[in-house]
Amino acid sequence: MKVHSHDDGVTRCAWCGTDPLYVAYHDTEWGVPEYDDRALFEKLILDGFQAGLAWITILRKREGFRSAFDGFQPEIIARYTPDKVEALMQDAGIVRNRSKIVSTVRSAQVWLDIQERGPGFSRLLWDINGPVLDNRREPGAPALVTSPVALAMSKELKTRGFNFVGPTIVYAFMQAVGMVDDHAVTCHRHGAGAGAGAGAGAGAAR
Repeated sequence: MKVHSHDDGVTRCAWCGTDPLYVAYHDTEWGVPEYDDRALFEKLILDGFQAGLAWITILRKREGFRSAFDGFQPEIIARYTPDKVEALMQDAGIVRNRSKIVSTVRSAQVWLDIQERGPGFSRLLWDINGPVLDNRREPGAPALVTSPVALAMSKELKTRGFNFVGPTIVYAFMQAVGMVDDHAVTCHRHGAGAGAGAGAGAGAAR
């Protein structure tokens, strides 16, 4: 995990570069523990759309995705019709991949089932993950792309009916939503998300 000292004198993980949007994402979102069911759904879907692309591509289109997919409200997405899918295929504000769009509709239906039957999406994922793991990444250490927990989470999600949730995608998701702290130890954000959601407990939704 490389780091980079920016013009503002702050040391950050090198992957965010100097793009203001990417830097803001690194500084305010990436690695902060997320426990909200719907927010976790959105992030997982966006990570699925990222497959084969750079995350900055998705980040630049995130507002377009939110607009096109009704704010990532699973209750609405689950009722999308084939005509809606065709309309999304014409929307330049998103990544127009039919398989991923159709998968999003199916994922919304699965999410609703998890919410209705239990244990709830956040609790399901955090119970698999357990407490936040701090990998204490040293500068220059090779980037991790998966883990045993990511493999287990991927398997559970696939069993439930999700697609585009291979272990590499799931591990990137886990990094982003703070299930693991993969900021380099010299990055100013290392450990910054440790207190986020304090009191919720592993697996607790808020």
